[in-house]
Amino acid sequence: MESPFRASDDPDFRLIETFGYWPGRGVEDLSLHLARLARSADVFGLPFDADEAARRVDALSGHKALRCRMTLAPSGALALETAAMPAVADLWHFTFAAQRLDAEDLFLRHKTTRRALYDRVRADLPAGVDEVVFLNSRGEVCEGTITNIAITTTEGQRLTPPLSSGCLPGVMRQRLLEAGQLREAVLLPEDVAEAQQIHLLNALRGEIIARRV
Repeated sequence: MESPFRASDDPDFRLIETFGYWPGRGVEDLSLHLARLARSADVFGLPFDADEAARRVDALSGHKALRCRMTLAPSGALALETAAMPAVADLWHFTFAAQRLDAEDLFLRHKTTRRALYDRVRADLPAGVDEVVFLNSRGEVCEGTITNIAITTTEGQRLTPPLSSGCLPGVMRQRLLEAGQLREAVLLPEDVAEAQQIHLLNALRGEIIARRV
């Protein structure tokens, strides 16, 4: 499937994968990260050398956990940057965004540098708020600025919005779906309000218990 967008329209355009490196464990779910990068590269018509990407990850070393950010340029050039791992969070407080998303927006399904809205919202987080969750124009729950959302219903079902609601196929979300620990369902704000438990999912930070402000 091809995209009407052309990378030449944006010389700074990059595909992004963010993941954690842990000494003695390496990178969890690397195959899922590389598969997602390959799918997005195919959609946007970017050359991608998966073997080279794997070699770069294999070269990671050190005695400290690292936050890793791999980017893929329109030329096929890969870059891998590392930084200190963010602090572990046991609980995040979130609110719903005032802005609504277009569920048909292609870029919601791919992790790219075209995320100005998300960056702006994160930069303006109010005191005491760790994440903002978006709804789409139909009023369905989509995702957070850097997380997928999952709820546990009063019946014990664990649910997360489908991609058709307008969200990124997050790697942790994908792993839980494949393991049968999560299933897709269209969610509304009232489903979140009535949930027994809410989690925000991020491959780097894990499953974070969440409460709405």
